[in-house]
Amino acid sequence: MRRLPASLLAALALVAGGLGAQASAAPAEPVPLGTTVTLTGQRSEKVAVTVLKVVDPATSSDEFFTPDEGNRYVSVQFRLKNIGRGPYRDSPVNGATLVDAQGQQFDADVVAKTTAGPRLPVALTIPAGNTALGYLTFQLPDGSKPVTVQFALNSGYAEDVGEWKVTATGTAAGPGRAVGGGCLATTLGVRY
Repeated sequence: MRRLPASLLAALALVAGGLGAQASAAPAEPVPLGTTVTLTGQRSEKVAVTVLKVVDPATSSDEFFTPDEGNRYVSVQFRLKNIGRGPYRDSPVNGATLVDAQGQQFDADVVAKTTAGPRLPVALTIPAGNTALGYLTFQLPDGSKPVTVQFALNSGYAEDVGEWKVTATGTAAGPGRAVGGGCLATTLGVRY
């Protein structure tokens, strides 16, 4: 059996290790709104996730389900494209978290509907090659400032986690957008 030189083995190990680190390492800084991040699930699912916008505050479209007193709704629009080989089945509401400036984490509200737009279904199936578009809504205290949105496949249990940084961008007209009174239209960056 022929032996490879130690220097060649070391170089191969470095290349192989570097390739693995690049595939799973998170960028140091979040990427901007509209950037698509590919997330992998526990069963090898692959979904291209894009955060399109944040509406803060978002107005309830259901008179029976409104934010608790002292809270407001914040809606985040996601686009999920199944780039895997089989159907992607999940509950995206369980895999999303909104984090505020104090580090408090808020789960998406299962029943909230807002005028921001259609919500993502609680139980979602996306055939290979297809896309789902919709909002997930969070309930935050009135004085809380959202700073990041996190998303992971498999109801949040997958190792790959997308993280979008929330930053204020200006005043857009329309319901739930910045029109004064402390309302914000926001953009996001991504980290996974």
